[in-house]
Amino acid sequence: MSPSHGCAPAPYVLAAVGTDVHRFDRLVDWLERWHADRGDVHVFLQYGHSRTPRLPGAASFVGHEELQRAMAEATLVVSHGGPATITEARRAGHLPIVVPRDPTHDEHVDNHQQLFSRRLGAAGMVRLCESEAELLATLDEGLADPSRFILTADPGRPDPRAEAVARVGQVIDDLMARRIHQRGGGRR
Repeated sequence: MSPSHGCAPAPYVLAAVGTDVHRFDRLVDWLERWHADRGDVHVFLQYGHSRTPRLPGAASFVGHEELQRAMAEATLVVSHGGPATITEARRAGHLPIVVPRDPTHDEHVDNHQQLFSRRLGAAGMVRLCESEAELLATLDEGLADPSRFILTADPGRPDPRAEAVARVGQVIDDLMARRIHQRGGGRR
């Protein structure tokens, strides 16, 4: 996904809007305008159901493993306000630049991405950008000093989804054990 030209690879920005059925053309427009002035930066945009961008190599959807590889190679990661994408970016060692979907632009059904992203932004867990000016300034800042957007990657950390599944399994086991105990020890 990220092309290398000569000895030093070009800066590489990965942007992912997720898989929601709503369009996120506002972010597509912002990235296109920003990229038009910066031909030396490669932008890979996963654009979902949004309009097809005028960015080389953009894709509507990519598989999970391909997205993980792209995150590992990226200089900066831009994400919609979806918890899964934000978590994956952080696990890959990035402080994600987050542009939450806005329901007033028909980008989502409610404002949960805005509320979630604002909370993470206040905690310093993401760089929140709710306007085009904020996004463009943050991208320029990140390219000028990428180290400000790097976290310590921890690929060995357990996947929180696996932990959640294990907890649900334990709850089900506990409920079944209670039910069996209430029935007097099992089936007859």
